[in-house]
Amino acid sequence: MPAERKALPVIDPARCTGCGWCVAVCPPHVLSLEVKAWRKTSLLHDEAGCTGCAKCAVKCPFGAITMHLLAAV
Repeated sequence: MPAERKALPVIDPARCTGCGWCVAVCPPHVLSLEVKAWRKTSLLHDEAGCTGCAKCAVKCPFGAITMHLLAAV
């Protein structure tokens, strides 16, 4: 039986300000903030745990998160 297709958030680091809204709204808590070169950005740290609900993309005030559909396996 093939796996169900789902969308995962892709975060544009150039647009992400590290505000944390996406992290706060994520029901399965698979997003976190990381610091690189003294700059905070959001990170999907648990791809397998993501439900594809897109709440993070809807909540992001900077349009830094887009949902990308994964191919069926």
